[in-house]
Amino acid sequence: MQVCPDGTLFGVGIGEADKYAHMPLYEWLVLQAREQGLAGATVLRGMMGFGANTRKIHTFRFDTLSEDLPIIVEIVDTQDKLDKFLELIEPHITAGLVTLEKAQVKFYRFEP
Repeated sequence: MQVCPDGTLFGVGIGEADKYAHMPLYEWLVLQAREQGLAGATVLRGMMGFGANTRKIHTFRFDTLSEDLPIIVEIVDTQDKLDKFLELIEPHITAGLVTLEKAQVKFYRFEP
């Protein structure tokens, strides 16, 4: 799969407890990215964070273990593909933060 050297980094920040269609929202997003033919997706689980809906700190510390840690889903692909992907998923994200930024892709390799 070829990725344009002038790519775009898509990031969505959501909560670990967020759901869509009876599954974790981050899982649904990755499945949709694959179905749409995007180059790949990575899910990152945060150790600590807070968001727009609450100023409460969510943390992984054992004394205050949160059940809703921050999750970031990152995807790098072309601006056009990511714009279409965003149109598809936007109605299903009730709370979160989406970012798009320029990304210079140096290589994208896989083993045959």
